[in-house]
Amino acid sequence: MDAAAAAGVLAALAPSWSAAVVLASYLAYLAAAGALLPGKLVAGAVLPDSSRLHYRCNGLLSLLLLLGLSALGAYMGWMTPTVVADRGLELLSTTFIFSVIVSFLLYYTGLRSRHQSSSLKPHATGSFIQDWWFGVQLNPHFMGVDLKFFFIRAGMMAWLFINLSLLAKSYLAGSVNRAVILYQFFCGWYIIDYFIHEEFMTSTWDIIAERLGFMLVFGDLVFIPFTFTIQGWWLLANKVELPLLASIANCIIFLVGYLVFRGANKQKHLFKKDPKAPIWGKPPKVVGGKLLVSGYWGIARHCNYLGDLLLALSFSLPCGASSVIPYFYPTYLLILLIWRERRDEARCSEKYKDIWAEYCKLVPWRILPYVY
Repeated sequence: MDAAAAAGVLAALAPSWSAAVVLASYLAYLAAAGALLPGKLVAGAVLPDSSRLHYRCNGLLSLLLLLGLSALGAYMGWMTPTVVADRGLELLSTTFIFSVIVSFLLYYTGLRSRHQSSSLKPHATGSFIQDWWFGVQLNPHFMGVDLKFFFIRAGMMAWLFINLSLLAKSYLAGSVNRAVILYQFFCGWYIIDYFIHEEFMTSTWDIIAERLGFMLVFGDLVFIPFTFTIQGWWLLANKVELPLLASIANCIIFLVGYLVFRGANKQKHLFKKDPKAPIWGKPPKVVGGKLLVSGYWGIARHCNYLGDLLLALSFSLPCGASSVIPYFYPTYLLILLIWRERRDEARCSEKYKDIWAEYCKLVPWRILPYVY
């Protein structure tokens, strides 16, 4: 990259008031839609103090309404469908600054909290870096909004809207081809399916165990929407002619990944709601009355991670093999999930003790059977 190009990128990265307005409008809409639109009220996991939070799962309706409003705005000429793609870098920097500010506010208010509930009780280590990074409170709220659930929803929807804006830009440039269509279809399916099954999110590690600090705020608002779309930006700048055989193989990888990911998460969620619910048509096998050893969970202890990794790979394969840049997402996800799997193993070993040791004997594979 020459000096002129570098200067152009730096100039484009400068935050702007217009980007701040876009971000503020987006978050304000999600807050209003989350509070006002109807949705299924789902009880979260039982917390250490025996309390349970409840989540209004109206993300799909919020998403569809926002898609409709955006389409109307584009049709009426109030906005351009490429607005996000045109302002991508300044939106990135603006959202990053917002994430940093929110993280400091969460740290400050968390330390000052006098609540004794599991959700709001401060968990401070005394290390500023660690407490700011991992967070102080499990489920902080602001004006009645559960911030952890809210930020995850915001990041997932932003991923879709950035992709749609990139698709509009590709269409106007006449560069939509098989590779672009496959990438957009896979990501779109994954994101919409996420909101169809949004209640399953309430039983995931992020919601149950992670406190809300910079790691999750940055991950949800910046990392998910702006790095998971690297493939879309790549296809916008590089024309990739994907052979038919490669396209079919890509579809198979996506389908297998989706079935494993969605199936495993569904089995876990249903088991937590009803420990006697059949798994693959048979009564579930359980260790110590707590750990499921049936279905996907009898194949690998973190089989849902395998499905997630296959899906991530399918998002990148339409970009071809000319560069490693589009493969950042599956590479990052592999590192993240192995790290998370190790943390989860340590937590479960401490929590379940002998039961966990017995479970590991019955299910020796961590993520990929016969490999890891």
